[in-house]
Amino acid sequence: MGEDAGRGLECPKLMDGKVNSGNGSEKVIPSCCLKARASAPEHEAKCHSTVVSGWFSESQSSSDDAVKMVYFNNPMWPGEAHSLKVESILFKEKSDYQEVLVFESSTYGKVLVLDGIVQLTEKDECAYQEMIAHLPLCSIPSPKTVLVVGGGDGGVLREISRHSSVEHIDICEIDKMVIDVSKTFFPELAVGFEDPRVDLHVGDAIEFLRHAPKGKYDAIIVDSSDPVGPAQELVEKPFFETIAQALRPGGVLCNMTESMWLHTHLIEDMISICRETFKGPVHYAWASVPTYPSGVIGFLLCSTEGPPVDFLNPINPIEKLDGASLHKRELRFYNSEMHRAAFALPSFLKREVRLL
Repeated sequence: MGEDAGRGLECPKLMDGKVNSGNGSEKVIPSCCLKARASAPEHEAKCHSTVVSGWFSESQSSSDDAVKMVYFNNPMWPGEAHSLKVESILFKEKSDYQEVLVFESSTYGKVLVLDGIVQLTEKDECAYQEMIAHLPLCSIPSPKTVLVVGGGDGGVLREISRHSSVEHIDICEIDKMVIDVSKTFFPELAVGFEDPRVDLHVGDAIEFLRHAPKGKYDAIIVDSSDPVGPAQELVEKPFFETIAQALRPGGVLCNMTESMWLHTHLIEDMISICRETFKGPVHYAWASVPTYPSGVIGFLLCSTEGPPVDFLNPINPIEKLDGASLHKRELRFYNSEMHRAAFALPSFLKREVRLL
């Protein structure tokens, strides 16, 4: 793939405010497709600009007395909105990297928002955290060393700790504020940091991986933010090459891979890069998470060359691991049937993503 390996990974509506029409010409993107392109929010939104009249929206438009339109949107999913009713705002500060917001919703419990994008809610976090952890760890026998990239809320750590075979867990999270806020407001997730097997590294995961010993990890789980801005690096070939070097032969990667309803171009490019990089099986799986855009999220499962890995059928079923289903907190979403079902793909996705 050479120098064109990362081409097409960015959203069709680019961050610079232009879109390529496909014939070489560029057009200006409508303002609704640019994140937080706004005048002042409504007067009722006293605590935070994306909370308008008591509602939080990942994409929201409204008008004040002067009939000025305000927009809050992410270019990864322009023109869409999902709203949660806000009971109270619990925390809002800017870290060195992003704005961190926590609010109490009326239906999904407490909600963690980074730069205006919902990261988790108390009600449905189980689907994401359990699937991103157990899809890879239940696909290999007796995993011992695991690396988590991102995951500062601690939920992935909580799930990894169900696996008694694991001896060491590294986590590299760049934003310490996310860790501290999660320990304060989301103790059911942050309990993962209390496991004595966990070694926390606050810093850049790309730099951390560059210094990781070759073949150190049985599994790497990338719980990253959406690939816009600096996080774009996390879906490009050099990053995956670094991960592959840090995995043992037959080691596995599970990477957050957006929604099949919104980002088939991104899914296809990531699969192409990973098949070239990892040499072993590469599969796309998905789960339902109601508060994520389109209500679903995807995962890319990859294995390096070595002992064969059958992602589709858990060789290390969670039900046979002593105490795993009740460890820290009872499993709410994942089981072996959900594992196998996650790889069943709809017809439109198979058509649009040719590599599937």
